[in-house]
Amino acid sequence: MSTPAHPSESTPSRRSGRPLGVAAIGYAFMGKAHSNAWRNVASFFDVPAFEQKVLVGRDATAVAEAAARYGWAESATDWRSVINRDDIHIIDICAPGWMHAEIAIAALEAGKHVLVEKPLANTLAEAELMTAAAAKARARGVQSMIGFNYRRVPALALARELISEGRLGTVRHVRAAYLQDWLSDAQAPMTWRLRKETAGSGALGDIASHAIDQIQFLTGQAVMEASGTLKTFVTQRPGDQGMENVTVDDAAWATLWLTGDMGASVEASRVATGQKNSMQIEIYGTKGSLTFDLENLNELGFLDATLPSREQGFRRILVNEPEHPYLAAWWPQGHIIGWEHTFTHQVRDFLLAIKDGTQPSPSFEEGLQVQRVLASVEESASNRSVLTPVHAKSLVAEGA
Repeated sequence: MSTPAHPSESTPSRRSGRPLGVAAIGYAFMGKAHSNAWRNVASFFDVPAFEQKVLVGRDATAVAEAAARYGWAESATDWRSVINRDDIHIIDICAPGWMHAEIAIAALEAGKHVLVEKPLANTLAEAELMTAAAAKARARGVQSMIGFNYRRVPALALARELISEGRLGTVRHVRAAYLQDWLSDAQAPMTWRLRKETAGSGALGDIASHAIDQIQFLTGQAVMEASGTLKTFVTQRPGDQGMENVTVDDAAWATLWLTGDMGASVEASRVATGQKNSMQIEIYGTKGSLTFDLENLNELGFLDATLPSREQGFRRILVNEPEHPYLAAWWPQGHIIGWEHTFTHQVRDFLLAIKDGTQPSPSFEEGLQVQRVLASVEESASNRSVLTPVHAKSLVAEGA
């Protein structure tokens, strides 16, 4: 079923050639963020010509309304029929994780370029199938990318540049904590994100995946060992049919060891009261250190340990200069950008990779690597060592 909306509002590229037809699947939180990026990217970056063709969702009325608001030419409820259309060249998957594998594999086999939200899939097996399909499609010139949008935060892109330039020397360890509080209230309602069959995991896959990707992206090293713990603090929440069991984690902790003889710690929580969307990253090297917090995403803290001790100290870099990654396209210095711009940068990079016929990053292979880390943490959590009751009781007694 298709429902006409209004003509696309995207600005055509200055490049010649047939416009790429784009279809997005999903119109809620991520669908809205991605739609905003598609609607605006050509206004600021020189990208190949494209058209916002179709927005796909299960509710015909709701998706038609969303398509009209977000700049899509039409809406549809059947993603399979959209994938098979000759005028569709790019499939942007913003649907829940349990749908990723089926849609992505079908789209790649149909010769469509694919952008899919993180994490790559709900299970390691699904991620492996998707990666194999992406490799096969790449041989035919079909590109694919996973949406770890925080790689496109200019401050984090600058941090990667500083690390690769050797400004931190040898990186020894990284601390990453992604903290939210939208589940702190025990009466917060049940959603698909709290069911393992639809979400795959909780804080682990939802936000720890971002932290793990950042650790590998920033340092250029790969996780080789992982151990961790998962915890569900609120085991039941109110749903449509009364109280329902929560089958995913509320919080996750992991210790990682990477190539390059580097250690890292990861903490992720959706019950961290007072933290709205804070991804805090600290990177410590032999010549310097970096700090970052997503709630101040235009700022990067940098300590240059090669300076004399009397001059050392973290300094604040306001990442708003034209020389900083992505920012030449935006506003004058000091006019900060926001969270939504990371998706615009993501679409820009994806379109340029398609134009140039190059593999965009992060690839499905990189997404699969993160999925392996998530699976290792989950396996470790299920086999973790615990104190015997007698030892635990003795500790409590001593503390008393």
